[in-house]
Amino acid sequence: MVLELYLDLLSQPCRAIYIFAKKNGIPFQLRTVELLKGQHLSDAFAQVNPLKKVPAMKDGDFTLTESVAILLYLTHKCKVPDFWYPQDLQARACVDEYLAWQHTTLRRSCLQALWHKVMFPVFLREQVSPKLLATMLAELDELLQLFEDKFLQNKAFLVGSHISLADLVAITELMHPVGAGCQVFEGRPKLAAWRQRVEAAVGEDLFWEAHEVIMKAKDFPPADPTIKQKIMPGMLAMIR
Repeated sequence: MVLELYLDLLSQPCRAIYIFAKKNGIPFQLRTVELLKGQHLSDAFAQVNPLKKVPAMKDGDFTLTESVAILLYLTHKCKVPDFWYPQDLQARACVDEYLAWQHTTLRRSCLQALWHKVMFPVFLREQVSPKLLATMLAELDELLQLFEDKFLQNKAFLVGSHISLADLVAITELMHPVGAGCQVFEGRPKLAAWRQRVEAAVGEDLFWEAHEVIMKAKDFPPADPTIKQKIMPGMLAMIR
């Protein structure tokens, strides 16, 4: 039975899984769940994931949620190259360290910046406090510096000379729409050079295929009022 991945490439964790599966030639059936249409809140999707969040995975009768768990499952099941999740104990621990750290730090901060800079004013037509936005962007800037100092340092990738799951998760967190004003890579030559190495390791075509949706977020049409009412509470709970 073919692996089923329930994804929306607007979502950072979904993009990481999509790139990983495609790059490693893992056969899968893409089941698109459109977040901005509220499809993740449907009763049908709740049968797959009662938490009503993407990503989700079905492998026959086995269902799994949470992006890191899915990435690790695919790593073990599909015998991918060692550099993704190294056998070396300390290198693997470094991957684990980043995957544990990012959930409540860099990923959350990037998500807040995206929604307050782009999605609220463009898609939901909601006013955003300039003071709140400035605070969030300042927090993101601090985390980017911490990312460079603690995790990237002077290495080619986060865990040495090869790409790993840590790099894949990190790069999908940091890709923001052109013109979003987050300026993630601007003025950070070390971070920008790392981004270019990750893109080269993934492959330019796949890299931009996965990020096409998010890079066009600033051009989304306004949300239908019914959809807005449905998704707004969940988005606010997620990023505040």
